[in-house]
Amino acid sequence: MIALLLLPLVLPWMLPPLARRAVERVRPEIALWTVTTATAALAVGVVACLGALLLPLALAIPPLAALAELIQPLQAGPRLAVLGVSVLAAGLLAVTVVTVVRHTTSEARRLRAAHREVSGLPHAGGLCVLEDPRPDAYALPPSLRRPGRIVVTTGMLRSLDPREREALLAHERAHLAGHHHVFLAAAQLAGWCHPALAAVAPHVSLAAERAADERAARAVDDRTLTAQAVGRAALAATRGRERGPSVLAARAVTGPVPARVKALLTQAPARRLAPALLAIALLCTAAGTSSVAGTVLLHRGVEIAQGEQPSD
Repeated sequence: MIALLLLPLVLPWMLPPLARRAVERVRPEIALWTVTTATAALAVGVVACLGALLLPLALAIPPLAALAELIQPLQAGPRLAVLGVSVLAAGLLAVTVVTVVRHTTSEARRLRAAHREVSGLPHAGGLCVLEDPRPDAYALPPSLRRPGRIVVTTGMLRSLDPREREALLAHERAHLAGHHHVFLAAAQLAGWCHPALAAVAPHVSLAAERAADERAARAVDDRTLTAQAVGRAALAATRGRERGPSVLAARAVTGPVPARVKALLTQAPARRLAPALLAIALLCTAAGTSSVAGTVLLHRGVEIAQGEQPSD
């Protein structure tokens, strides 16, 4: 029972290498959806299993056991081992909750500050030009009361020629059109729940950048120009301090730029399926099956402790 609930806490360590292979070998849009969905699903499983593992400790407290109408102790395995695992799960769950709340609050604050910075600026088609000599460009996701914006500094505009600017803006528009901030938010949230999933977040970010690169290349009908714009924008940004209003503000100069440029200078990716995707699907299936089976067995143990016949 306990082993089944512990397995979903270990399986996420298998996802980072699979995510890297998926991003490298599959069409960026498909890799982005698959890796993000798997990351979110494993994070939900981690939190659910931590909550289930907390139950033996809670039911070992007499008032809570009486509230649950237990007439005998819950039998979930060797008592000391079960209570030890339950105490550890309680600590991990508390750390996870505190981490999620703290980081979510921080990100929300940074997004509000970024929106306030551009709220008074004129915009054309959602494009805001920020007077700043430091080269930067990013897609600012929408908030509850403010629409999404593409923000480009005057320093970045001066660093690129007109055609490169067109490619750069097409890249940022692709981020907003593809709602990439949602994928980045899901990956970040999952990463705060488990350290292995935190290692997947950069792969989700790269997949989002690659998807925007490909869409920009189609928009300007020139892969070489797009690669040149990405490279020159990244080079310009390294000469100044990166603003980075939020991890959710997708930026053309993030990620392993040489790998992105190399991908743009080759043929557009066409693979829709790869062994890595099948392995990711099997990994999520195994984690889900294990967590459900462990929860069902734990529920049956509670029914037995209540003096009932366990339900099928």
